[in-house]
Amino acid sequence: MVSGSFGAGHDAAAREIAIRLTEQGHLVRAWDIVDLFPARIGRLLRSAYLKQLEVSPRSWGLLLRHLEPGSTLHRAATRALGMTARRLLSATAGADLIVSTHPFASQALGRLRAGERLTTPVVTYLTDLSVHSLWVHRGVDLHLALHEVAARQAREWGGRATVIEPLVPYAVPAGLADRADYRVAWGLEPDSRIALVVGGSLGIGDLAATAADIAASGLAVPVVLCGRNEALRARLARLDGVVALGWRSDLAGLMQASDCVVQNAGGFTSLEALATGVPVLTYRCIPGHGLTNAAALEEAGLVPWARDVVALSTLLSRAFAGAWPRPLATRPAQTLVGALTLAPTAVPA
Repeated sequence: MVSGSFGAGHDAAAREIAIRLTEQGHLVRAWDIVDLFPARIGRLLRSAYLKQLEVSPRSWGLLLRHLEPGSTLHRAATRALGMTARRLLSATAGADLIVSTHPFASQALGRLRAGERLTTPVVTYLTDLSVHSLWVHRGVDLHLALHEVAARQAREWGGRATVIEPLVPYAVPAGLADRADYRVAWGLEPDSRIALVVGGSLGIGDLAATAADIAASGLAVPVVLCGRNEALRARLARLDGVVALGWRSDLAGLMQASDCVVQNAGGFTSLEALATGVPVLTYRCIPGHGLTNAAALEEAGLVPWARDVVALSTLLSRAFAGAWPRPLATRPAQTLVGALTLAPTAVPA
């Protein structure tokens, strides 16, 4: 497994894949592409990316739009990722299969595979529903998507793709008592409507404005997952009618205790919410992959996109009334191990 610790979603997907392959009797080793850059370049890239999302998220969206294959920026980016080649070859030596959950790893591995420096089959698991150009390399043997929308986009970039089951942790359905316990812990009435606001592990985006809009609607109490963003948590804790939470390990329980989830990026947290069957909607999405994921999730019929405060109130009312799309967890698809038989790997069904 080669992931990338740019946020928590890519690592979470890698862990889930490792769990499922280990259950099938396979030996799994995990690497972070950040650690496979020479010197401290990977860590500097990670810090720059996270700071960019915090300070100027619009510039991230602009950057993604200029990463078309054949562009100067795309060529420069893929060449730069080639500096991981030596350590990637060393890390993956002796493996029967390599699975990537981050576009940087996929590009570097695809280049090695296309150049015949790497003979081990490579599979990319697409953690998002929208697929930008760095996710796909023709040298990668197979791209695994959670919906046909993502698979189609991967094919349009020149990759081979198939749809598989959503690779998120299995959740035990919460009972009414469990839901009430969360509300009591937050100082709320047991029958309060809860809108869980998420912004990934770093609490990125206009979460404060989202919470204020939900509170102003009078339809639900906004409970905001701030992740590791302690500054955001401190700011929200001063607002009336808002519950601010820090980093939590009981994410599935929180989601099932809520009446809906409001997301802004379409990443792994959104997939976890979909798998629980809780209504999910997009609001105030972050630029770049947040916007493209919002469009892809809406096209797939999985997550409606509220583009303004009026639409937000309408969608919240629909969510609480039970008028919602069928959750992702009920959609039939291939299993992970079954899909891997489509690539020339040593992983049996």
